[in-house]
Amino acid sequence: MVDVSRKINPFEMAKKQIDIASEYLNAEPGLLERLKQTKREVIVHFPVKMDDGKVRIFTGYRVQHDVARGPAKGGIRYHPDVDLDEVRALAMWMTWKSAVVNIPFGGAKGGVQCNPKGMSPHEIENLTRRFTWEISFMLGPEQDIPAPDVYTNPQVMAWIMDTFSILKGYSVPGVVTGKPIELGGSLGRFEATGRGVVIASLEALKYLKKPVEGARTAIQGCGNVGGIAAKHFDRLGAKVIAISDSKGGLHNEKGLDVKRVLDCKSRYQCLICDKKQETEITNEELLELDCDILVPAALENQITEKNGPRIKARIIVEGANGPTTPGADEILNEKGVFIVPDILANAGGVTVSYFEWVQNLQELIWSEEEVLERLTRIMQRSFREVLEISLSKKIPTRTAALVLGIGRVVEAIKLRGIYP
Repeated sequence: MVDVSRKINPFEMAKKQIDIASEYLNAEPGLLERLKQTKREVIVHFPVKMDDGKVRIFTGYRVQHDVARGPAKGGIRYHPDVDLDEVRALAMWMTWKSAVVNIPFGGAKGGVQCNPKGMSPHEIENLTRRFTWEISFMLGPEQDIPAPDVYTNPQVMAWIMDTFSILKGYSVPGVVTGKPIELGGSLGRFEATGRGVVIASLEALKYLKKPVEGARTAIQGCGNVGGIAAKHFDRLGAKVIAISDSKGGLHNEKGLDVKRVLDCKSRYQCLICDKKQETEITNEELLELDCDILVPAALENQITEKNGPRIKARIIVEGANGPTTPGADEILNEKGVFIVPDILANAGGVTVSYFEWVQNLQELIWSEEEVLERLTRIMQRSFREVLEISLSKKIPTRTAALVLGIGRVVEAIKLRGIYP
């Protein structure tokens, strides 16, 4: 069976979202056209010595979309399917995301075409350091600040920071966020995106007057976003009925043993089915389960016009970037599904990245309680702002979030002016 989602170009999707939001923005067409383009794009082809002594050539990308509101900010992902248009779209969504939560960053994204699952830690380190060297002229605490993304983690950020610091001749912890705590990372950063998804879900439940206790939740993805979200939903009394990784998922209508499932994933790098209590399902089947909350927390283009009519969730909280296509949005809106869009739902990561950046620049250390309190306050405020626009203009929540984010970027561009 052909996966139609693979045919969807994420950058074209991101630009279409600007067109949809433009109907509700009092912005010059020229400024919106500017925002459909990226500020700077770099493609690098670089050699890496592998463990067998052979040299392989990898392709890497770093895209800065817009910096009107502050330094470029965005993750670096390692994945076989990374390409330029994907990175362009992700950089654009980072711009809107930072603006929605009103933190002083622009948007960027990076990636390397590779299969990290088939590489040793030493090979990943060699790749990371060489890629950092190739794009180092773009990076810096005042210019462009990477963070973890798909198949990258605090250790990868440590290698980036160390390589950049060697180049500069002194330690520069603020060049990345999502670092290990020992190197200037922030308490609460690792869990920030997943926690933000849960905070946004609680706000949606509150608005819809539904209790979190017993709320049936299905989560596509069990990594830094989906796995963390599952833990917090479980602690709050929600019923996590399904979870998956890239190979497939597990389903138990009575609720999964989240601790057991995630322990198995951590220990064996796969989900192990307890056949007495659980059934194995595909990622496609997980998305179509009857549930109160659906959290797509994997990759983009998962909910499309093809499977949109079969989505049964009451609330969708987008832990991943761009998991729902514009065509699917129309179907879901007609069905009355309440969507917490990606640029709001998964903004916890960039928010706590901002906290980490501030702590690095000012040489401060905040407690985890302080970080969580600030994160909760910002996520709740941003949810209310998006909801208010949605209700007052009678537009879908995704469009409302885009209106809020794009509007703030347009205003910054107008205030700065165009030189000369």
